[in-house]
Amino acid sequence: MSLSLPADPPLARSLTGVVPQVLGSLSGAPDWFPTARSAIVVVVDGLGRSNLTARGGHARFLTSQMTKKDAARTVFPATTATALTSLLTGEDAGIHGIVGYRARVPGTLSAPNQLKGWETDGLDPLTWQRAEPLFEREAAAGRPVFVVSKPKYAATGFTQAIQRGATFLPAETAEERFAAAADAAATHPGALVYVYVPELDTIGHARGWESDAWVHGLESVDAGIRRLSERAAPETGIVVTADHGMVDVPADRQVLLRDGDALLDEVALVAGEPRLLQLYVGDDAVEGAAERVAERWRASEASRSWVLTRAEAVAAGLYGPVVDAEVLPRIGDVLIAARGTVAYYDDRLADKRAQRMIGQHGSLTDQERIVPLIRLGAFARA
Repeated sequence: MSLSLPADPPLARSLTGVVPQVLGSLSGAPDWFPTARSAIVVVVDGLGRSNLTARGGHARFLTSQMTKKDAARTVFPATTATALTSLLTGEDAGIHGIVGYRARVPGTLSAPNQLKGWETDGLDPLTWQRAEPLFEREAAAGRPVFVVSKPKYAATGFTQAIQRGATFLPAETAEERFAAAADAAATHPGALVYVYVPELDTIGHARGWESDAWVHGLESVDAGIRRLSERAAPETGIVVTADHGMVDVPADRQVLLRDGDALLDEVALVAGEPRLLQLYVGDDAVEGAAERVAERWRASEASRSWVLTRAEAVAAGLYGPVVDAEVLPRIGDVLIAARGTVAYYDDRLADKRAQRMIGQHGSLTDQERIVPLIRLGAFARA
């Protein structure tokens, strides 16, 4: 069938290219960013460009530094596990293999959480994530590389999968992280410093990005990054970006999938996340099952979601220009990408905690996929 998917803004860069381009600026081969002595990459989890501009009066420093071209296009699905892996490997999901929040292990009906399921579900961080982390490559070549993040992330499987090779600097508060990043960049010439700020995303999921709590969180992030910019050495380049944006979905816009629902006919496994379901028909499914599942979903949900088969998603380049044969079966046989204010839940699950989330992401809308790419310090010279 003919697909009509949203076009990317013409000025938006690819999030996958950000760190390779930063490294180019440190190596004397600048393109996106001017030459810098050291560089800091700040990722504010959940800060979409439209979220930022809609609340620009509460983030006056960031918005004052942001021009029309300061935008990046995150990956598909627009979710943290996939986006951070692409950012820190410089590869698309079709190569690195982290194809969503929850994705099937081929040959099984297991769909581990790819942020938190490494330890509990037996994913090997050295092999399940298939691309060489840029930090590992750069550290081996002698570059000082640092990750500044919450202490609880220091030894996780996901950290090992995408950040190995870097020196981990634990800091509990965002303010402490910004201070540690500025110091590391100033004292280690040629350093690449990555700072992770998850607090805003946490607020957004629990309270929604339109809540007062999210606005207060944004004000804190804005003030912290302003102080980072003031504290960092003049020859340090700083780029502020995000992994995805956020859409608020109230409880009355949730679609709950239950036993007997025709939309679950021939579906062996529901994975992905609420705004980007990945449906698997199983390796022993009757021929044509995926196409029948897709048609049932189109008949029911086409007015508020894009429905794609795996083949259609791959042909559209959503996972990058190349999808490795080993990665292909990890992708859902049928993908449900919400375009309206809607979220889908498998209500057969006993654990209903996810249904309390308000802020959501994962799909193809601009609000979820377009993130800021704000240049500060030495990077703001151009």
